Amino acid sequence: MAGKLNQCTMKMFLGFSLTLLMPVLLSGQAGDPRETIQKYNTALQIINFAYVEKVNESELVEKAIIATLKELDPHSRYIPREELRDANEPLEGSYEGIGVTYQLFNDTILIISPYPGGPSDQAGIRPGDKIIRIEDENVTGNNVDHDFVLQRLRGKKGSKVNLGIARHGKKNIMEFQITRDEIPIRSLDAGYMVNETIGYIKLNRFSMSTPGEFHMAMSQLKKNGMQSLILDLRGNSGGYLDVAVDLADMFLDAGKLIVYTEGVSSPKKKYNSTFSGSFEEGKLVVLIDEGSASASEIVSGAIQDWDRGLIIGRRSFGKGLVQRPYFLPDSSVIRLTIARYYTPSGRCIQKPYDEGYDEYSQEIENRIKHGELTWADSIPMPDSLKYFTARQRIVYGGGGIMPDVFVPWDSLKFSDYYTGLLGKGIINDFILHLLDKQRCDLEKKYSTKEQFIKKFNPDEGLFDSFMTYSAEKGVPPGDSLTEYDTLMVKYQLKAHLARNLWDNDAYIRIMNETDDAFRKAVIMIGNEAYLSLLTGN
Repeated sequence: MAGKLNQCTMKMFLGFSLTLLMPVLLSGQAGDPRETIQKYNTALQIINFAYVEKVNESELVEKAIIATLKELDPHSRYIPREELRDANEPLEGSYEGIGVTYQLFNDTILIISPYPGGPSDQAGIRPGDKIIRIEDENVTGNNVDHDFVLQRLRGKKGSKVNLGIARHGKKNIMEFQITRDEIPIRSLDAGYMVNETIGYIKLNRFSMSTPGEFHMAMSQLKKNGMQSLILDLRGNSGGYLDVAVDLADMFLDAGKLIVYTEGVSSPKKKYNSTFSGSFEEGKLVVLIDEGSASASEIVSGAIQDWDRGLIIGRRSFGKGLVQRPYFLPDSSVIRLTIARYYTPSGRCIQKPYDEGYDEYSQEIENRIKHGELTWADSIPMPDSLKYFTARQRIVYGGGGIMPDVFVPWDSLKFSDYYTGLLGKGIINDFILHLLDKQRCDLEKKYSTKEQFIKKFNPDEGLFDSFMTYSAEKGVPPGDSLTEYDTLMVKYQLKAHLARNLWDNDAYIRIMNETDDAFRKAVIMIGNEAYLSLLTGN
């Protein structure tokens, strides 16, 4: 099927993938490439022969490659062989291990949750368990970091690992032998019904597993009565191009251009929608912000250009460059930019990078300084970057997707106290201490996630205990505590409890109640202004 994810074919992608080394086309380059190669080899030989100290030739070559790619554009990248697996893992959709989410708490590996149906879940590992021993090795103390844990818990599918577990209420260390398996990495953070007719889905990336996850979530939401959808792509840095096309296809009639790519050595390629769209009608809102990039911009750009739904939030990141990986002889990889991508109206979403890598990397900070995240009219939009949607609404290129409805980042809401709590992870630490003593009682009182979300309210006793705890940890409320701080701390306490008792979906559902962009989306779906914004009337 055209434009769909096909693991049997080479992928052009936005993010991470693997392909075989392709011949490099040198005919379009200025000068004789053989002279350039000879010049570099000669320079390297002179350094090896005459330099005052011994040099590491391999390291010099790697640094030269890195520096060269940095001169080309901000997204071409060199990946050493030993880092390749970690670089690919988030988008390949799985890893091999025991299947747990954990945190390092007081120099101990604390299990937040086992992956449902995974090897740890099947073996009887529970949230709140602490891994004290792996094989015959004690795994508590200052030397335990995330690399330490991953090296010991991950391993080849079918291999076994013996764990010593400390569980609240059990005097003795419990022994478990767990057989490692393939563990999916979820790209869908949350999917639930906001009310009787509005569904909500949040994606954190566009990986190989995304189409299956998304289709399953959409199917369940429609069974539950969904008529309108809020698709949250905030903070989603992208992924596979084919997955973005697959997702956009769900919302568009057949035969509509979703995106096209083009480069000097990459002929123009168009990606069109098919007949497989499963949500071509019904109100649609896409949430974006300055962290939404790449594949997220393909989806939001196509939906905006075809007037299929409203884009709400702030201007997206502005990454419109396509990378393809090329293997080097030592199995390291160059991810080289080969094309730009364009929305259906012809907008190139890539923001400028002609002032160099350092300036490019500061661009989001510059947006904050210039007030763009607070005031929509602070964004320069010259007529030369003006484009038109299918219904002749004006949209702008020049870097990122501009939302139809702007929602500011209101930094004034957050006091130094509240910011300090989040920055130092004090709320999470407090909740972990609390659950160490009260997990069983809370699980008995609230048997389901839905019951907890509806009925649990942080009382004054819990809030006061937290105030004391935060002061002990060096973040006292002082005179800066506002009513908004109190409200947000209570929401955070509830949300962190829900995440540690259940999952990230529970956390997002609770915190969405305080989220301006989310609440704006719900309002717009139920408002006549939805249609007027899409038609430009």
